[in-house]
Formats: sequence, structure tokens, C-alpha cells
Amino acid sequence: MICLVGFMGAGKSSALVELAAHGLNTVDADRLIEAEAGTPIAVYFERHGEESFRLLEQETIVKALADPEIEVLALGGGAIGSPAVRNALKDPGHTVVWLNVEMDTAWRRVRASNRPLARDQAEFEALYRKRQPLYESVADAVLPAVARRIWDRAIGPVRMLGRLPAGTRLIWAASSNGEYPVYVGPGLLGSALFESGPDGNDVMPGTGDSYCFSDQAVAPLYGDRLGQVRGTIVIPPGETAKTISQAETSLRQMARLGVTRSDRLIALGGGVVGDIAGFCAHTYQRGIPVVQVPTTLVAQVDSAYGGKTGVDLPEGKNYVGAFHLPSVVITDVDTLRTLPSEELTAGMAEVIKTALLAGGELWDEVLELQPGEIVDRSDLIYACARYKCRIVAADERDTGLRAVLNFGHTVGHAIESATGYERYRHGEAVALGLLAALRLSDAPGLREQVLAWNRRQGLPVELDPSIDIDAVLDAVQYDKKKTSRGVGFVLLPEPGEPEIDCLVDTDQVRDSIKELIK
Repeated sequence: MICLVGFMGAGKSSALVELAAHGLNTVDADRLIEAEAGTPIAVYFERHGEESFRLLEQETIVKALADPEIEVLALGGGAIGSPAVRNALKDPGHTVVWLNVEMDTAWRRVRASNRPLARDQAEFEALYRKRQPLYESVADAVLPAVARRIWDRAIGPVRMLGRLPAGTRLIWAASSNGEYPVYVGPGLLGSALFESGPDGNDVMPGTGDSYCFSDQAVAPLYGDRLGQVRGTIVIPPGETAKTISQAETSLRQMARLGVTRSDRLIALGGGVVGDIAGFCAHTYQRGIPVVQVPTTLVAQVDSAYGGKTGVDLPEGKNYVGAFHLPSVVITDVDTLRTLPSEELTAGMAEVIKTALLAGGELWDEVLELQPGEIVDRSDLIYACARYKCRIVAADERDTGLRAVLNFGHTVGHAIESATGYERYRHGEAVALGLLAALRLSDAPGLREQVLAWNRRQGLPVELDPSIDIDAVLDAVQYDKKKTSRGVGFVLLPEPGEPEIDCLVDTDQVRDSIKELIK
């Protein structure tokens, strides 16, 4: 059973209409409650009060959730407040889909209605904030409430959840130029997502064959768990492979393998593989679909989502690239267990970066993480992916809000560039860049927290004294987000409060880098 949950104004009734058009038996729990009460909900609410209504609602919904004839059930906005309902939703036969609506949109949709709990805007907004964590806690899938006729595209990916390992969750990533499902969970490699043939799935893009794009370290580990693959393109591991010459080599290999526009490229690996595979997919025959299968922590919490692809130049990181949204992202968290410890540690820099930007509960939880614990916290991988997808949804082309994701990367990328992409892993350079950014943010207390966290995780807190500060400063000026105004930094005075496009005096930047050399 597909169970629809969401706040008032999320469009659950409209979703029922769309799903009924696909031949499913759809039921609105509110109509069941009204039939049981013998009166409209608003009238019952006025006569008997909210407590009596909630008891009736709970009894009716728990009964409906056990009805094998119902294929889709839409729950009222407050139904998940009942522990009994939340427990019933845990049945493995149920897929809980949260139609997530922004608060302003919800209020605009229901303020003129006769809903008892939509009469005072302040109370409405307080209720919205109270219920959001409950929806999050029960959801197997999160879909945007405002996407037009979304079920025409999402019904297959949502149904696929029922064929995947327990614990798998789905994010519907949507932005101005496209949308795609993101699966996060254990055991996804070798799962039904990669099946083909007459009983295959409608999640994989294209009508042709799959081709694997990986590196020499990852391909031997997981290359045989992608279903039927017609050919494999393999690159050397590491950032030094992310070059125009390697892209040309890979593109020519794709041509020799006979890749066509109806085929798909499966990017199996970390951020480097994802970036260069996406770039090749974008440029090959003017564009073929790419499926991102991130296997490193950096890629699973950040780089696999959002469609940024590209290669490096000696002058700057990611200087040549294109936006090419993936058709699907498959994040198998089990791959982190085979990741070398130093790579897992480096990836923690992107985890703390995301937590700093998001603030709130994510910041509190990440701050308490112990070394290595992340491999058992798929919930945090999912939370980081959700944050990244929300930012991209608001600013896919990186013209405004998406710049927050550059926090710590301006100096971090400069360190990578100044050292020829050989001295530090990306995450290690970002860890140092975060400390520099917090110094520039005039947030000494927060910087000390991150400094202590870096030490505990095994991330660097000092810059190699042999590195030329002027070379790093020069590389900062090649930051790809530089405009005619200069290099805009992302500053963060408090967790969850990033400030973008901040111009900073060069001497201050120098001091922030010098502070890293003890």
C-alpha cells in the first residue's frame, strides 16, 4: 500500500486523482472518517473537539491500513501524531510517501478553507514546524508537493522501493531543468534497480545498454553488481585523473565500445569518477543519460547530486565542466565499509560542512559523531543528501543560494590547486578550508569546535609549512565563482546561517591561511 502523508495543503487529494488514473484503488482517510462519524470533519471537530476527533481518526486509519483491498491511502495531516498510526505505517507492506510542501505554500492553499486548524496563521505555522519531524520520521519517500502530475514520473520509482532492501529511502530531486530519484540505503548494488529484460524496471534511463564508467580501484570491487553491462571504461584513481586529456581518452573508448544515444553510463566510484563520467555523458553525442552510483563518503553526501560535472585545469579546480543532471542516483551505503580508512576520514569534511550549513538537529548529531561511526549512520548520509537536493532545487545553475555549498571550498580548492592535486585529498583540503572560512567569519568559538572535531576524526588541522602561502593566495584568485567584483566567500557566523558572496580583504585571507601553519 502507498500511504500518503503531509501537511495541510500538500495536495494529497490531487495525488489520489493522479494515482487513480493509473488504475489503483485509492482511498481518502478523511472520507472514511466522515462516513464513520456521519458528519463532515469540520462539524465533528466543532461538536466534539480535537481529542475525540483524533481518537476516531486513529481507529479508522489503523483499520484502513490493514485492508488488503486499498492500494493507496491518503492520511490527514495530523494523523501521524498518533503513535498507533506511526506504528501501523511500519508494516513492510506499506510505502510511506511524504508530500513535502513549503509552509508559505501550504498557508496560501488553505487559508480560505474551513479547516479548523487553519484559521490563525501563527498557530498554523507553529503546527507546521511541530509536524515536520514526524513526517520525516515515517517517510520512505519524499516528493515535492507542488510538482505537476508528478505521479506520472514517480510511480515506478516509488513502487521500486517495495523490491529493495529494508531501510532504503527515496528522495525525489527536482530543479529547474529536470528531476530524478535518489535512493539511499544498504545493499542497493546488485538489487532490482539494476535488473533488465522484460521484467526489468522503469527506473533506469534509456532504452539501450548499460556501460560502466569507473576507476581501477572500484571497478574490481563492484563492477559485477550493475546487472548486464556491455562494456566498461576505467580511469586511474585520484584527482590527477580529472583532466581534459583523460576525458578525451574516455570519450574515444566509449566510441570504440559502440556507446549510442539510447544507452546509459553508470558512474561507479567517488567524486572524481562522478565528475568526469558526468562530463563525458554530457558531451558524448551531445548527451546521454548518466546514473550516479557513489561509493565514497564525499560522493554520497555531496558530489553525486545536483549535476555538476567537469575536469580540472592546472590553473584551477573544476574549470571546465557542464551541468548534466543524473537520471537516477543509487547510494549504497554498504560500500563505505570497503572504503580505505583515510578516504572515509577525508569524506567527513563534507559531512561537517553540510551540518554547519544546515544547523539544527543535523549539526548537533554530526558534532557528536565518533571516528568510523558514519558507516552505521545511513540516516546521516540520507540527511546530507536531502540537504544538498533542497539547495539544488532552489538554485540548480549556481547563481545564488547554491553558492553556500562552496563553504570552505574557496581556500580548500586553492590548496589542492597549489599542491598539484597530489598533497591532499579533496576532503582533507576542505577540512583546512573550513577552518580558514570560520576565521574569516569571525566565529572563533565555532572554529574551535570544528578544530577539535577535525582532530578527533583524524582530519588535518595544520597546513604543511612547505606549502607556499602566496601560491595558495594566487590560486584563490582563480576560484571559478569569481566575478568582476572579486572572489566571493561563504561565511558562517552561526550554524545554519550562511552568508554568500562576501568580499574579503586579501590580507585577511592571508592571515586565515597563515593561521593554519603552526
